[in-house]
Amino acid sequence: MEEPEAGSECAVGAAAAGPMADTQYILPNDIGVSSLDCREAFRLLSSTERLYAHYLSRAAWYGGLAVLLQTSPEAPYIYALLSRLFRAQDPDQLRQHALAEGLTEEEYQAFLVYAAGVYSNMGNYKSFGDTKFVPNLPKEKLERVILGSEAAQQHPEEVRGLWQTCGELMFSLESGLRHLGLGKEGITTYFSGNCTMEDAKLAQDFLDSQNLSAYNTRLFKEVGQDGKPSYEVRLASVLGTEPNLDSEMTSKLKSYEFQGSHFRVTRGDYAPILQKVVEHLEKAKAYAANSHQEQMLAQYIESFTQGSIEAHKKGSRFWIQDKGPIVESYIGFIESYRDPFGSRGEFEGFVAMVNKAMSAKFEWLVASAEQLLKELPWPPAFEKDKFLTPDFTSLDVLTFAGSGIPAGINIPNYDDLRQTEGFKNVSLGNVLAVAYTTQREKLTFLEEEDKDLYIHWKGPSFDVQVGLHELLGHGSGKLFVQDEKGAFNFDQETVINPETGEQIQSWYRSGETWDSKFSTIASSYEECRAESVGLYLCLHPQVLEIFGFEGADAEDVIYVNWLNMVRAGLLALEFYTPETSSWRQAHMQARFVILRVLLEAGEGLVTVTATTGSDGRPDARVRLDRDKIRTVGKPALERFLRRLQVLKSTGDVAGGRALYEGYAAVTDAPPECFLSLRDTVLLRKEARKLIVQPNTRLEGSEVQLLEYEASAAGLIRSFSERFLEDGPELEKILTQLATADAQFWKGPSEAPSGQA
Repeated sequence: MEEPEAGSECAVGAAAAGPMADTQYILPNDIGVSSLDCREAFRLLSSTERLYAHYLSRAAWYGGLAVLLQTSPEAPYIYALLSRLFRAQDPDQLRQHALAEGLTEEEYQAFLVYAAGVYSNMGNYKSFGDTKFVPNLPKEKLERVILGSEAAQQHPEEVRGLWQTCGELMFSLESGLRHLGLGKEGITTYFSGNCTMEDAKLAQDFLDSQNLSAYNTRLFKEVGQDGKPSYEVRLASVLGTEPNLDSEMTSKLKSYEFQGSHFRVTRGDYAPILQKVVEHLEKAKAYAANSHQEQMLAQYIESFTQGSIEAHKKGSRFWIQDKGPIVESYIGFIESYRDPFGSRGEFEGFVAMVNKAMSAKFEWLVASAEQLLKELPWPPAFEKDKFLTPDFTSLDVLTFAGSGIPAGINIPNYDDLRQTEGFKNVSLGNVLAVAYTTQREKLTFLEEEDKDLYIHWKGPSFDVQVGLHELLGHGSGKLFVQDEKGAFNFDQETVINPETGEQIQSWYRSGETWDSKFSTIASSYEECRAESVGLYLCLHPQVLEIFGFEGADAEDVIYVNWLNMVRAGLLALEFYTPETSSWRQAHMQARFVILRVLLEAGEGLVTVTATTGSDGRPDARVRLDRDKIRTVGKPALERFLRRLQVLKSTGDVAGGRALYEGYAAVTDAPPECFLSLRDTVLLRKEARKLIVQPNTRLEGSEVQLLEYEASAAGLIRSFSERFLEDGPELEKILTQLATADAQFWKGPSEAPSGQA
């Protein structure tokens, strides 16, 4: 087949656009499913450590249910319906009923995959990309299965009520429901349905003025008869408005007038769910290994009880000080990727055990960090005054509750703590081992001669990239701040902006944070900076030596790391929505931006070309000239990284947006024709794997590890057994909480009978 020249017109790919549109919104029957293996790490724990891990895991799993309420109006009802179905009949028993109702094996498998997807993502929107997914079978057939199920025989009114409440929305792909977003961009439950980006900005200004964090809040707007809006800022907490012992939060719970609008700060969001989190954190405290862990848990309990982010920060301080624990964990409203405004945190909780062999490599990297930071392409004044040596461990995850499982984490996300107290890095080794493996026949957009090399070195190169990204990417760089007393943390006279040659003109004022200032681009911009640091520093021989690579192997690791990044930049187009010109996934937007930077470097370093595949359908090829990585790629990345850091340090939002949004723009400009290529990427995309996690169960005074098969049915069983004792109670809690706020969204407005 002939390949068109790089500069040819943007025609290839258009043919793919029509028929495959819906595959974006389903999970395929052959989706990869892997089990998280932590058996060996768990076996090595003492009985006290196992009890600590067990109760922390329970707290995390309960808290993770709040994500349903943070995702879509219908998600809690869908979860409750699935939970009821599979409690009454396990997947094998329900299969017999489904086939008797006229479903094919493929249709029943499609339902299992959908249910597993809802459990994995804690909702009916993909955690990676924020796209809705719907069952890939006729609605009438699913209705027959549900209404004829054992669950419906036992509780006909409740099951019918749940189906009536969420059935339509479960399948609906109306334009405003296909993606998470604010206003016309999509659906979100962080804001009431009538909120716009302007409301979000006003609320952020209000929160900043009161020194309140947005992390554990949601915003609800009501418009009075006079047309004047009033806003409720609701904090997540066990306690509601009832009077109680004075805390730092009680003085904040009142009404305010702000810029001509009425604001009311309330609390009690997710109260019954957080009550269960707190109960299990209390139990875990009895098995803490040291006073740091005890104090950390006491502060988390205070945070979730009162709705206080300050208490969570205090807990995070103790967490940072708890160096090298055998059982590592973190819990709370953490990542802000899915808030369309970028400042509200999604609940997550994880529990993991240290993998000693890989952690030794990371310790060596930490020991070299101060030296390696000097290699980064910005002046010393733009680096933290003192590198706060963090913990960096490789962990085997036992529990990761929330909407998805990352490969690595650098937390806490609180800027003030990161700048002055430090942070921790973790690489999730058993997640990396299963989540990012690819079969050769499913490997898209690479030259044949690159595929074997890529498969061989992708894992090791990703270990290197994750290590650098978390430790020296997120762990580097200084924010220029003027505190509430007017004092600066940099010398205004001597520090020069290397981009302009002038003194520093802008900075962060008291109360301003990176997230609040850069809002909608903050997450992706920071991921881009961290990814760029990884690519830049992996060229350093000392780094590769730490990970055990020298000579030709080291060169292959570098090549595959860079090749993986430029391929990811192309794959990222799946997460771009042309209708709204918006990106739906922070990391993927970051990788596209890096691809654009490296394409702009020219000289044949990177090429992306539309082709026709051997199956006659549109295809594409990504090529990276390995001989030009150091001569062309490194200088281009150096210039880009310096600009990213300078704009971040100085809080220059206008400059940062212009730079970042310029590179993130997706157009059909030749030679790459990215908008047309997006159709090809969608045509050939591989669904992200589902991960089956184990459960822990207390039997007498011993904690047992329960593992499940790597299948959609296995994943469903793991969730059915996760809440054996209080499944019905949790379903009731979730549907009651959803129903109480249903008026804020077009959608479920009736309480299902028997539920409220």
